[in-house]
Amino acid sequence: MARFLAQSVIMLGLLFAGRIVSAQKAPAAPERPWDAPSGQQLKAPARPAPAFTPDPSKPYTLPELVNIAEQNNPDTRVAWENAKARAADLGVSKASLYPTLAAMALADTNRTNIFFSPQWIRQTTGTFSPTLAMDYIIFDFGRRLQDVAISRSNLLAANFLFNDTHRKTIFQVMEAYYKVLDSKGQEEAQEANLKNAQTVQAAAEARLHEGLATLPDVLEARSAAAQADYDLQAAIGATEIAHGDLATALGISPTSQFQVESIQDLTIPQEIPDTVETSINRALEQRPDLMQQVEQLRAAGAEIKVAKTAYLPTLSFDGFGGLSRSNGQQNQGPSIYSTNQETWDARLSLTWNLFDGFARENRLARARADQKQAAAQVDAIRDQVENQVWSAYSTARTALRQQKAAAALLASASESYDAALQSYNYGVRSQIDVVSAQRTLAAARTADVTARTNLLTGVAALAFQTGDLLHAKGP
Repeated sequence: MARFLAQSVIMLGLLFAGRIVSAQKAPAAPERPWDAPSGQQLKAPARPAPAFTPDPSKPYTLPELVNIAEQNNPDTRVAWENAKARAADLGVSKASLYPTLAAMALADTNRTNIFFSPQWIRQTTGTFSPTLAMDYIIFDFGRRLQDVAISRSNLLAANFLFNDTHRKTIFQVMEAYYKVLDSKGQEEAQEANLKNAQTVQAAAEARLHEGLATLPDVLEARSAAAQADYDLQAAIGATEIAHGDLATALGISPTSQFQVESIQDLTIPQEIPDTVETSINRALEQRPDLMQQVEQLRAAGAEIKVAKTAYLPTLSFDGFGGLSRSNGQQNQGPSIYSTNQETWDARLSLTWNLFDGFARENRLARARADQKQAAAQVDAIRDQVENQVWSAYSTARTALRQQKAAAALLASASESYDAALQSYNYGVRSQIDVVSAQRTLAAARTADVTARTNLLTGVAALAFQTGDLLHAKGP
């Protein structure tokens, strides 16, 4: 029976090991895709239930969507947990400033043969000692304080990273939101274009019925209506894609149904109040990614101080104190127990590392190189911030001018189309003139919607580059 059990255990072990080995094999050949081993189900974990479920009947404003994203987007949770971990690191560094106190219970037994001529005597002893042990670094020339400074700088850098994640999340939502408004505006514009094209087609067919137009005129009008319907379908598809991008930015499924405001309900900025110099200076003061790099530079400076303290001695204390109770026995005699006795041991140590194979020199050289690298990265990010603000400011000003021009173009194209259609009904203008005016109006509507969303996106991008998104009362 025992032999059968042993064989069974060996066979199960071989089967289990075989499955492990087979699961770790690489693909058999480069020309065919890898297949998962039979019996194994490899799939991503199920999507957790969202913390927010949108109301399909409610039109959400941009501030509401930003709040939803900040609470529900996984990127903010990642940055938050990172900041919490760095806060714990700071607590660990501060703990080194305090002594370590431990409670111990020591028990040991020993048996030996002692030679007392002319015979050997077997002796057995045992001791039980409950004690308290303490270990404390009294002085280390500020090494632990610099470790605390490094952890504090890392925590501040993590906090700035957390803020920068919020800044990026807010802009991601705003950008996706304006794309949805742009696509919905384009869809509405294409619907109006289709109605205009159908109106021109109806007028052409009526004139053909009365003998005042030719068949090519009707065919041209039908072609324009078909093109307008084609553009409308493309706009509907773009709206669906933009809606999914916005849902992803919110941290919910792209299939979630919700509504947003119309672009007609938004206030279009009429000017950019600040100068580019003011915007750049404000960005250098409040951009969280720049502040994060500054804290990393401070941490690198503290690393140099830590590396320098390795050349200096360390004064520390360690010891223990408690009670001890022992017992002893010789040969087969009775055991004799002692009374409780006080026991303690205390040491004051001065440790000075004189030579370590030039490890301290190399650590100091590495710390200095890291500091110079961090300083260069601060300069590089500062230059990037200035250029990003300059570019965003120029883009916003260009979008402002284009929006005003697009509004004037739309007004002019609307008047031209109305006049051309009326003149065509009176027989003064040709079919080509009406179709041309209708296409110009369609392009003007598209340009007006695009110019509006480009202006809103440009202003949001400027606030993103200056860091104002984190300090605004509302997006």
